[in-house]
Amino acid sequence: MVDCQYACPAHTPVPEYIRLIAAGRYTDAYMINWVSNVFPGVLGRTCDRPCEPACRRGRIEEEPVAICRLKRVAADYKSDVGSLIPGPVSLKNGKKIALIGAGPASLTVARDLAPLGYEIHLYDEQFAGGGFMRSQIPSFRLPEEVLNEEVGYIINMGIHTHYNHYVQSLEELLAQDYDAVFVGSGAPKGKDLPDLPGRSEAAANIHIGINWLANVAFEHTRNIGKKVLVIGGGNTAMDCCRTSRRLGGEDVRVVVRSPFNEMKASPWEIEDAQHEDIPFYNCHSPKRFVVEDGKLKGMEFEKVEASYENGKRKLKETGEIVFMEADDVLLAIGQENSFPWIERNIGIEFNDWGLPVVHEKTFQSTHPKVFFGGDAAFGPKNVITAVAHGHEAAISIDLFCNQKNVQERPAPMTNLYLQKMGIHEWSYDNQTSDDDRFKVPHADKKLSLKDRKLEVELGFDDQLAFKEAQRCLNCDVQTIFTESKCIECDACVDICPTSCITFTTNGEEDDLRSRLNAPSPHKDQDLYVSAVLPTTRVMVKDENVCLHCGLCAERCPTSAWDMQKFIYNSAKACQL
Repeated sequence: MVDCQYACPAHTPVPEYIRLIAAGRYTDAYMINWVSNVFPGVLGRTCDRPCEPACRRGRIEEEPVAICRLKRVAADYKSDVGSLIPGPVSLKNGKKIALIGAGPASLTVARDLAPLGYEIHLYDEQFAGGGFMRSQIPSFRLPEEVLNEEVGYIINMGIHTHYNHYVQSLEELLAQDYDAVFVGSGAPKGKDLPDLPGRSEAAANIHIGINWLANVAFEHTRNIGKKVLVIGGGNTAMDCCRTSRRLGGEDVRVVVRSPFNEMKASPWEIEDAQHEDIPFYNCHSPKRFVVEDGKLKGMEFEKVEASYENGKRKLKETGEIVFMEADDVLLAIGQENSFPWIERNIGIEFNDWGLPVVHEKTFQSTHPKVFFGGDAAFGPKNVITAVAHGHEAAISIDLFCNQKNVQERPAPMTNLYLQKMGIHEWSYDNQTSDDDRFKVPHADKKLSLKDRKLEVELGFDDQLAFKEAQRCLNCDVQTIFTESKCIECDACVDICPTSCITFTTNGEEDDLRSRLNAPSPHKDQDLYVSAVLPTTRVMVKDENVCLHCGLCAERCPTSAWDMQKFIYNSAKACQL
């Protein structure tokens, strides 16, 4: 398995599209992304990047490859892809599907099922598709035109849209002639502090973060007070504080109960907020809203200290009270699911947390016709997880509508492809650079803070993209060792630039690691150990330090080594 691809919930073939970017084949790179993750332009700007911690480049130096931002390059530099995306299907299969909510999960289901002839009906209370990508991600991170473009690709596949339509009863929808219903309504309810003293008296100036962001996005809210407190330490809090700076906030502060290194926001989101001169006050627990003459004056916090016992954190009160002035307070302390429109007597079970009981693999609820995905299924996550849910749910819906067992999932397609084009030539670029990770250029801060729609990150240009792409270690190109061809000449050991190959006697793993040519402390990465060779030695290769350069295969006189590309295409309802 390729680490970065496996870490991506949608299993995007990361090294493959990075090589295409390096070759200037941006449209091909975009389409590889589109097949897997559906929203390359959106995700190239906003993804939580689960692939990057898995990147092996981060094991040999401080920073992984900028996988996410290279995805954006494919979107920014692609040509017109309209002809490459399926249009409406003329021959329908007679099945109708209702999708509730037009966020990434529902749109993925639509994208996967429409080419199979399903009649898709998409319901959403907003005026356009996108869900929380439209209402909760600020335009300075995700320009509206990028979202419109990628939502449009799906809608133009023949999807019937019912915008400005809030579904008030699932029972009524089920009574219509839909063969299946997918619920992708997200987690639309922001958490509050209803019992904190002063909350009701100061309600006019206390805002739920996700609701406030939506009001800004739809231009119902155009300004905010000069002194703003943002309560919370997640990505929504970062969006709230940065948006506040653009709407007139001068003294904007983020106040968090947890220590700084335990904040839930992505490190790059925190870094961007700090770059915009927003201070963080950690280990401050809200005590009350201070109200004078019916007007909000600020908040009182108690400083807390974090202690740890058996891996669990406790926040100890110190008794020290801190007052901070505020004209407005934004509460970004989490969000949760809300299903007031789902009747509790129609066969859908809910757990103690108010979430529907949903099968983890099939995304089918206890009502066989109803499927859930995205934040609506298991609580708040992110866009790429919602996309992955959509793929799996689409498979289930297709199986269900064809009266097949939804538990019997189709297998992914896997294969190995030879990469040799000559004695010393490979079909992939096997040269990797020694460069550190390149920084993405940003717009001038003075300009961006004056315009909430001005995108802050400018993205890599083609030259920086090439240099960053060259940092990829081509982890999908596997080193294949054939014991029967090996004459144990050790030529591969001599030429390996990182000493990742060792010929030695076999032993237990800890003992074996201690005898390798290069230190091997990372036990989470299995060693590649061959069968016993004629001299009673074994070949041991440490994947952690391999560059996939192919020099071992070039040097080997008997072709015992070979480079073969591992292909992994996750199953989908429709293989586009």
